[in-house]
Amino acid sequence: MNLFGGFISVTGISFLMFCIFGILFAGYALGRITIKGVSLGDAGVFVVALLFGALLIGPLEAQMVIKGETETVNFLEKALEVVEQLGLILFVTSVGFIAGPKFFGNMKKNFKSYVLLGLVIILAGGISAVICICMGKVIGYGSTIETSAGFTAMIVGLLSGSLTSTPAFSAAKATVDPSLTSLVSVGHGIAYIFGVIGVVLFVQLVPKVMKADMDLERAKLVIKEEKAEGKKSFTGTLLKLDPHGFGVFALAAVLGNFVGKIKIPLSADGLSGTCFSLTTTGGCLLVALVLGHFRRIGKLDMMPDQHTLKLFRELGLVLFLVGAGIPGGADFVANFDIMYFVYGVFMTIFPMFIGFFFAKYVLKLSLLNNLGSITGGMTSTPALGTLIGVSKTEDVAAAYAATYPIALIAVVLVSQFLIILFP
Repeated sequence: MNLFGGFISVTGISFLMFCIFGILFAGYALGRITIKGVSLGDAGVFVVALLFGALLIGPLEAQMVIKGETETVNFLEKALEVVEQLGLILFVTSVGFIAGPKFFGNMKKNFKSYVLLGLVIILAGGISAVICICMGKVIGYGSTIETSAGFTAMIVGLLSGSLTSTPAFSAAKATVDPSLTSLVSVGHGIAYIFGVIGVVLFVQLVPKVMKADMDLERAKLVIKEEKAEGKKSFTGTLLKLDPHGFGVFALAAVLGNFVGKIKIPLSADGLSGTCFSLTTTGGCLLVALVLGHFRRIGKLDMMPDQHTLKLFRELGLVLFLVGAGIPGGADFVANFDIMYFVYGVFMTIFPMFIGFFFAKYVLKLSLLNNLGSITGGMTSTPALGTLIGVSKTEDVAAAYAATYPIALIAVVLVSQFLIILFP
């Protein structure tokens, strides 16, 4: 059903805004429903967006002349990409500023732990993908795939979706044979939904199953990080660009976009071959961490107001969930296959549990440091938002921010190695 009638207009854009705010209202209402202490929270917005995309909306396409050639452009898809990217920028930049003051001290203390945990989670994800590839060779690839290379493309797509990793998704599409890129996209769409919801539920259920004393866990987290921050003190009056810190926030977002576009070649072809980049997400996170750590440049205050950061963090998260959820719902319905969905669930659960137990029993991380690192290792933006709500402390963002870059790099490399090893 195409609600926009096949054309773009001010009315169509206004109606899209109406739909977005309607999804936010319904999603927050759904997220408030609590069953035995567990709720979807902000992920309720994602569920409603999925249902909206699956049941109510169709593509908005029009013909445009681009560089002298007529092309079909899906305006709804492009508009939602803008919403998703805006949400990501707001969220990760806020997280970077919030985590920045304590990040580097915490990173210095736990650097080996964060690196190891990020690698363990992604390697476990790679192992789960190999298991699925081997199972496919035994029980069959499925009704729509006839070749080993096609099945590997599907599995790598499922892996990127189960870890909600856009960089891995992009790298996989760039590495597979061009005729197989659609299979990567299908796999990503099928696994993405549980990849979001599974980690969100995990960070809520674990403290309840362990009957954790959250006051004690928060104290463990704060004590560790206060020591790392102890030497920081600023005197004198700093110059603010504006009362709320919008100006320095915008600066971090602009610089983060530039940093995220820097490409590092991963093949002998140089920049014309496969490259790694932090993407907008990683770039904004890194720049905000640095600015949040130093907090000033000369007499200029580089730290936005905490109320601004909390507002942007929440707004960014729900906009991201709407922007990703609507097209995700449409793709899920169009491409759903129960066998591939089960593979995706396995590739979310296996690395998550391996990472949790490795952090608990080998690295001896406290519960909140453990769960914060899991959200970073699983590259799960929504789960971090949920964990902040569950733990009632912003400090868990430091563990997310420390593990996230390691996982980001590792999942891109693992995805490409799977394609090379299982042609």
